[in-house]
Amino acid sequence: MRQVSTAELREATPGSVDTDSLAFSGLRGDRTRHLSRSALEAALARLPEPPKDAGTLELMVARGPNGERHLPECVVLTPEQGMPGDRWVSDDRYGPEYQLATTRADIARLVANGQPLELHGDNLYLHLDLSARNLPTGSRLRLGDALVRVTHQAHNGCKKWVQRFGLDAMQLNLAPAYRHLHLRGIYLEVIEVGRVRLGDPVVVELRTA
Repeated sequence: MRQVSTAELREATPGSVDTDSLAFSGLRGDRTRHLSRSALEAALARLPEPPKDAGTLELMVARGPNGERHLPECVVLTPEQGMPGDRWVSDDRYGPEYQLATTRADIARLVANGQPLELHGDNLYLHLDLSARNLPTGSRLRLGDALVRVTHQAHNGCKKWVQRFGLDAMQLNLAPAYRHLHLRGIYLEVIEVGRVRLGDPVVVELRTA
């Protein structure tokens, strides 16, 4: 069976792709938990407004080379290593603009629909507005003792994410009416080493124009 590319998934008609046929190594999701676009839109509309200037860190995840998920309670983020133990440091396909995959915790929980939150594959799960208006590229956040910067790299999801959470979730993130909200998340880069603990505050120190 020919594998559908990520680019083709972005343009595919909902219902036209058997997401369980998508082949990759790593953790797999439960198709019965996928939400339709209408259900996602209705649930998003019910979410309370996230904080814009100061929020909290709800979860940290280090992704192993074979899909493992480690959930540390305290780490030291560095510009060289990013999240300790994460596969990013050993994957030369991805530069610093991909260092810390970051998502909004409440949206990640909504999309997961009962599946483990860490299945998303992000490093940081924040209670904070990650939209382009609130956090333009280059904005700086104080996360615990570390300082991180919003990179230019789009966080759009891949076929792993589609298998786990459905085609509608990916396409909703890319829809013109929603794209600026960064429903899938953003990428951060460490620019100042620091210790970070679960529950630490995340504060916008610089918001670029």
